[in-house]
Amino acid sequence: MSGYLPGLEGVPATRSNISFIDGEKGILAYRGYPIEQLAEHSTFEETTLLLLDGQLPTAAALAEFDALLRRNRRVKFNIREMMKSLPTSGHPMELLQTAVASLGMFYPGNECLTGSTVCEDLDYIHRMTVKIIARIPVIVAMWQHIRQGYDPIAPRQDLTTAENFLYMLQGREPDPYHAKIMDTCLVLHAEHTINASTFAALVAGSTLASPYGVVASAIGTLSGPLHGGANEKVVDMLREIGSPENVPAWLDKQLKNKAKIWGFGHREYSVKDPRANILQKMMENLAEQPGSKVSSLFETALALEHAASDRLGAKGVYPNVDYYSGILYTEMGIPTDQFTPIFAISRAAGWLAHWREQLADNRIFRPTQVYSGEPVREYVAIEQRK
Repeated sequence: MSGYLPGLEGVPATRSNISFIDGEKGILAYRGYPIEQLAEHSTFEETTLLLLDGQLPTAAALAEFDALLRRNRRVKFNIREMMKSLPTSGHPMELLQTAVASLGMFYPGNECLTGSTVCEDLDYIHRMTVKIIARIPVIVAMWQHIRQGYDPIAPRQDLTTAENFLYMLQGREPDPYHAKIMDTCLVLHAEHTINASTFAALVAGSTLASPYGVVASAIGTLSGPLHGGANEKVVDMLREIGSPENVPAWLDKQLKNKAKIWGFGHREYSVKDPRANILQKMMENLAEQPGSKVSSLFETALALEHAASDRLGAKGVYPNVDYYSGILYTEMGIPTDQFTPIFAISRAAGWLAHWREQLADNRIFRPTQVYSGEPVREYVAIEQRK
């Protein structure tokens, strides 16, 4: 193949049976199960095991996996002290990439990835996966306190992943409905075929890099505003608009200037992202909870979706998963710069499922290029150059 396709658009990079997208019909399925069913009936722990093993687990298998996650939440004090030495002004994604990359120094176990042979030890793969998935939410929550000058809150084993994360992040017993929202958000963000960060994980994994390096590579890729960082931009955008009545003039200006409307459009979907539908419904339910006081962000978001869909719907541009997730997190009191780390907490499940799949039939990635530089030429001595 000699043609050049920017962004490798439409170029198959691997074979996978982990997830499926039909962008014209708005379908997303993990291992064949529609995302709507998983969001309603499953949990992050069960969804993670589904992604890893390919089947819905038995009650006994799920209980064992959940117990392993809970027992592996603690991190060594060396990591905590390292985190304390980092600039508090740094973005949490930079901290997360640094901390995850360092885990391999404190929790070694890469013996399966030495030499040129492919690792077939499923126990090793499972063990390393548990260690990483269990500790990423802990690291994210620890940083929230460390960067404010406080010691982090210790994890608890009597809470689910979502509950423990909110407990460690906010320092109080999590609101049950907020915990349910967080759990569902983790399910929705856990996997999405070969996106940029998953591709980065595949490339790193193909070299037999450690799983810590694989996930750190994916985290760095996710940090970009065109990938995981878009949900932060959505909230900033809605705050800039200010109120629903400001939407028409603001949208006209953006379209005239051909400026980006954050949270709209997706390379895979020509209809509204199915995850956005679920998140919007959760936002509506949150607004109806007793004692809830929802800000104008949601009303502004609804007005912008309505106006933008009228103008852009014919082009297949609709809200994506980033559009409502940041609003939900804002209403739950979560800082804006923690939105993308939460994405990473969830997507680690998909990254490691693809890492496992990559190892089963590994070949190092080595794409070609279309060279557009100078032809072969003679070296010119410096005294002869003009």
